Amino acid sequence: MGRSSVRRYSEAFKLQVVTELEAGRLANLAEARRKYGIVGGETVSSWLKKYGREHLLPRIIRVETPNEKDQMKKLQKENERLKQALADSHMDAVLYKSWFKIACEKFGVEDIEAFKKKLGKKP
Repeated sequence: MGRSSVRRYSEAFKLQVVTELEAGRLANLAEARRKYGIVGGETVSSWLKKYGREHLLPRIIRVETPNEKDQMKKLQKENERLKQALADSHMDAVLYKSWFKIACEKFGVEDIEAFKKKLGKKP
């Protein structure tokens, strides 16, 4: 069995391929490999990581300790619990208003708003 040859590419060549990809003159990595006879499957991809403008894209990196991660999970659970409690409270308010309206109708109260004012508080 013969030894496979390792191709070495110049920095200028690598930069040319990366520039063409980023400028859109090459549609994708496969086209770059075909056009320039690059054999390795990950070669052009590694060039993009090393020489491309990807490092200029804005990124947010968050470093958190295990305690902070646990705290975040607790806060997310608390948030869900509070959302559910708020939804339950809204349902209670709707039910109370409906019950109050039915009670007023049953006892012959025609002007519910006037009756609320007479009571001095809103249900």
